[in-house]
Amino acid sequence: MDNNILKPGERLDDLQNKGYEIIQDDNHFSFGVDAVFLSDFVRVKPKDKVLDLGTGTGILPILIAAKTESKRIVGLEIQETSADMAKRSVLYNHLEDRVEIKVGDIKEASTLFCRETFNVIVTNPPYMKSGHGFSNVSDEKSIARHEILVDLEDICRESSKILPEKGTLFMVHRPFRLTEIIYKMKKYHIEPKRIKFIHSYIDDEPKLVLIEGLKGGNSGVKIEPPVVMYERSNKGKSD
Repeated sequence: MDNNILKPGERLDDLQNKGYEIIQDDNHFSFGVDAVFLSDFVRVKPKDKVLDLGTGTGILPILIAAKTESKRIVGLEIQETSADMAKRSVLYNHLEDRVEIKVGDIKEASTLFCRETFNVIVTNPPYMKSGHGFSNVSDEKSIARHEILVDLEDICRESSKILPEKGTLFMVHRPFRLTEIIYKMKKYHIEPKRIKFIHSYIDDEPKLVLIEGLKGGNSGVKIEPPVVMYERSNKGKSD
């Protein structure tokens, strides 16, 4: 398969892992470092079945396929244009035997999939509450960034319905919503077990938070050492 898989305005981005590439388009929402950090944070065993809620253009399923031996990874995406790009990326990377992209609403995830079908759920949801700075509720980038079509309540509720006891939910989000994330997870019997913060620089506030929750787990959470993305340059400073 060659670049004829691309539509006008699209490009292939190298994921720097097993030669995999992903179709992206600047006119649509593109993946960022948050998805990469989440794919590093997740713990997936070979027999685990993984569901990505809000897969966008399919970055998490492809990265998880590259980094784990899971044979069943499904991405759920409500926006048909993004889902189409994800499906073509799966085909381009010859992952169709392991990865499947479905079009559907996260709010209906537990009816779209058999209860307790997946024992691992991952999600990189919209970070901003509805009404915070978006101007067009039908714009794909606004939908990806703001809780227009789905919110934390929907994600935690549907995850709890789908996951079996001791199933795990992995999420990346913004630290300013951590209290709400923990509250919603616990409301639906998902106990936070691991938390890791991502900083741009060591003396900056964290930019992202990674959180793992265990359905039916006992209380007790581990705060892991943070990740710092950059070192400040000393260039221009006097000795």
